Formats: sequence, C-alpha cells, structure tokens
Amino acid sequence: MAILRNPQGTYYAVDGDHGSYQFISLTEIIDSFRATYVGPGKICENVVDNDITFFAIRGMQELSYDTLKSTKDWEIEVPDTLVMVMPVDYINYVKLTWSDASGIEHIIYPTSKTSNPRDITNTVQDWGGFTEGASDPLDDDEESSTWGKYNQPAENESQDYDYDTNQYDLNKGQRFGIDPQHAQTNGTFYIDDEQGKFHFSSNLAGKTLILRYVSDGLVTNAADSALDLGESKIHKFAEEAIYKYMAYGLLSARTDSNPNMIQMLKKERFAEQRKAKLRLSNIKIEELTQIMRGKSKWIKH
Repeated sequence: MAILRNPQGTYYAVDGDHGSYQFISLTEIIDSFRATYVGPGKICENVVDNDITFFAIRGMQELSYDTLKSTKDWEIEVPDTLVMVMPVDYINYVKLTWSDASGIEHIIYPTSKTSNPRDITNTVQDWGGFTEGASDPLDDDEESSTWGKYNQPAENESQDYDYDTNQYDLNKGQRFGIDPQHAQTNGTFYIDDEQGKFHFSSNLAGKTLILRYVSDGLVTNAADSALDLGESKIHKFAEEAIYKYMAYGLLSARTDSNPNMIQMLKKERFAEQRKAKLRLSNIKIEELTQIMRGKSKWIKH
C-alpha cells in the first residue's frame, strides 16, 4: 500500500476540484468506447458517432435512476405564495423535509385530499357551455380555486366534525381510524407536474425546506440549455456498466446483428450493473459489526 507523505500540486491548495478523481466524464466514456469497441473486427462495426453519443446519454440516465442513485438536495425558504418551481434537472422527488431551529429535519407528506384542477376563467352559461365570442374558451388560471382554498389558513370554526374532513384541527384527532397523513403537524404538499411546481400548505410559509430529488446525472449549459458531456460525470465503479449498456444498445438496434452476441451482451450488461450497485452500496464490515452488536442491547431508544 502506497502512502502519500508529501502531497504537492494545486489540488490540495485550491478548492473546487476535490474528489473529482472518482468520476469520469461522459466525453471520456465516449472516446474510450470508440477506441475499444468500435472498428473492423471489434464488437461494434460501422456505427456512427451520433448513435454512440445517444446510447451513452441513455446509459447515463438509466444508471442514474437505479444504480448510481443520483440524488441532489435543494434548500429554500417557502415564500408567501407557497409555491416552489421544480429544479431544472428534476425527475422525481425522494423526500421533502423542513428543518427547525435545531437543524432537525421533519418529513413533509404529500396530500391526497386536494388537487389543482384547471380553472376556466371565461364566463359559462347556465347550461354549462361557453359564451359566444370568447377568443380562447380554454384560457385557464395558473392556480385553481380548489387549491387556493386549501392553502389558506384555516378559520376558527365551532362545528363538531364527525368525520375526518377537517385538515387543520388535528388536536381533535383522537378518533379510531384517523388517516395517518393528517395525524401530524409537519404540513403537506402537492405536486403540479403539468406546471412544474410544488404547492405547500399555509403552515409551511417562511420555513426552510430541503428537497431531495432524483436527477438523470446530465449537466446542461446555463446559457443555451445544451448538454455538457464534459461536465456530465459518472462514478468509475459504474464505468464498465455503461460500456456494456452502450454495446448492447448499439447491437440490438441493428437488424443484421448476431442474436447470440446480443444475448451475451445483455447478460454482461446485467452483471456489470449488479456489480456496480454492489460497489456503490459502500458496505463496510466495521459498520455491519456495529449494527449487529447493537442488536444485543436490551434497552433501546
């Protein structure tokens, strides 16, 4: 085992590039694949560069969802509008939390009791049709009245609710069969995928939220929104997995490919993805030992 006793160079002195050695860019992946797999007598013959780039991007995306688990965190303060725009590389959320004064995160759960339907703004006749002369009968507001009523602070009312219809008087919830999503005071949120926005309940206004979401690992330029393959990076543990994904994709897209070769690459792709997932799971024997020792405790907290 080599020990670096006297590190030199700007790596240790300049911030911004630390830890980059564990990743490899998509540009390097494409160049290495072209040199190793493409050419006369190799696995991929007579393939064009556009196809190589396409399957490299697709491999990056597919590996990011399940193998690499490319998650990112956003921290924002909920504005008075109770609306947050989705990040530009958002695919799906992992969890939403808000942090208190001690830095403890509290999970926010999605609501299933409301929605944000399209609110038609044009006048509607008694029989349900649109009035004549409307330029665009399907012109709609950004926010519906249904969601507007939901995210308003609840007024003090004296009714005695017999059913689980009140979303706010949770201190009255000593009822059998209460819905667990309402038996908490952390707030709720609703995702409007059509408009790309998160809507939050009124008790979250002014709080600091942390959004953990899944990305596809691709980086785009801020100026023209074009893909930056040089900045899109993948962990070296999954380097061989993306090579097999690209080779399998290129051969399976051709009609003159050998079926036996396609089946072989399919098995190798699956095996490399499983190997990369095991490597990236980062399981350490010392941590497993600590967990197993904790199972023998009589008093738990």
